[in-house]
Amino acid sequence: MTVASIQRRLFLLLLRAFAIVVVIVVISLLILTGIWLSTPSRINPITQTPLITSLETYYLVHGNWDGVHRLFVDHAITPLADLPPRWERSLLLDDSGRVVIDRGQTDSSLVGKVYSHQADETQFVLRVNDAPVGTLIVEPNDAPIAWRSALRLLLPVVLLSFFPAILTLVIGMLLMRRVVNPLADVIAAAQSVAAGDLSARVAVRGPDDLRALSDSFNQMANALERSDCERRNMLADIAHELRTPLTVIRGRLEGIVDGVYLPDDVHIAPILESTYLLERLVEDLRLLTLAETRQLHFEKRPVALAELAQRAADLFEAEAAEKGIVLAVQAQADLPMVTVDPQRIEQVIGNLISNALRYTPSGGRVSIGGTHTPTSVGLQVNDTGPGVPEEDLPHIFDRFWRGDKSRSRVAGGAGLGLAIARQLIEAQGGTIRASNLPDGGLQVCFIFPFP
Repeated sequence: MTVASIQRRLFLLLLRAFAIVVVIVVISLLILTGIWLSTPSRINPITQTPLITSLETYYLVHGNWDGVHRLFVDHAITPLADLPPRWERSLLLDDSGRVVIDRGQTDSSLVGKVYSHQADETQFVLRVNDAPVGTLIVEPNDAPIAWRSALRLLLPVVLLSFFPAILTLVIGMLLMRRVVNPLADVIAAAQSVAAGDLSARVAVRGPDDLRALSDSFNQMANALERSDCERRNMLADIAHELRTPLTVIRGRLEGIVDGVYLPDDVHIAPILESTYLLERLVEDLRLLTLAETRQLHFEKRPVALAELAQRAADLFEAEAAEKGIVLAVQAQADLPMVTVDPQRIEQVIGNLISNALRYTPSGGRVSIGGTHTPTSVGLQVNDTGPGVPEEDLPHIFDRFWRGDKSRSRVAGGAGLGLAIARQLIEAQGGTIRASNLPDGGLQVCFIFPFP
């Protein structure tokens, strides 16, 4: 669906809503006016107001009802000038209830007699100086006359509503440009994203609320596109990491089956090593997934970071000595305690030390120091390796990230250690960052604020 079709549909919806409102208002006015005009009362212009006023005035002037019939013969009073006379359907009674005029006749058999009231008739008490002087009996209204009168009364209203309708239409056109068009852009972009086009974006325009909506949609689309790109890259990286050990395992096993290799320790050992590598890779991916989705359980308690650093360094002492690298723990023993999961923090420190040893040349140095402020406490791991280009620093905590060739697969590692470290630190309320040291090498530091 194109933007133009969405705009047209929204505009037609706006016009339809306007037309429905107009029709409802007109019909409501017609019904209410018709009901009002169909109900006899002293204030109803379609019933007896002129007749009642004329009769009360006649009695006030003459003091009695003698000769009242001439009033209607001479002036032909009607409720409205263009309606038939109503006198032929009315009876006039004096203050004692006797008939004075019977449906316009003074010689009827009812004249002079006490009138017996009917159930469906309407009575109007005639008053002069607040004293009752007679009663006007009116037969039920003729509904078609009342409704025709209602239509005649509403005709000027409809004509007068024409110009406000034009004004409303103009306002609707302006609203369409200011509200409908930006909203149509958002709908069209949303449909494009739903169809798989994650590059769809919306021009930010219109009122503040629509601008906020458009901006939020663009941010959502950016996040979806970035997430989709990361997902594709992650799948490609996983496939790449699994290919190497699987190739080794398959080649060795096929060689043993074909008789090329003997089934001895020399040829089985690489298979077992590749199996361990696959197991470690799968476990790292599982741990990373649990940490990212905040499903990883932490057993927090107050711990001393310097003690965890020393314990993790002891595990890598032999590897460091084998590579000719000095591994030193310089964290102060009096660092404040911090409430974390000691096993996971020790795993983080181990990942940082392993990463530093992997890229530090022989004769280099890896040191673990403490950092302490009035509001936070943490550790930092420094190495004397080649460092990381400044443009790559924001990405070193991404999954499967390996920057330049000095940090390639040949040096070992699947690029998950720093990603796991970040997730484990942030899941416990801390922050982790990396920076190049002024004298060369990389520094990775994690910090926990005090509660």
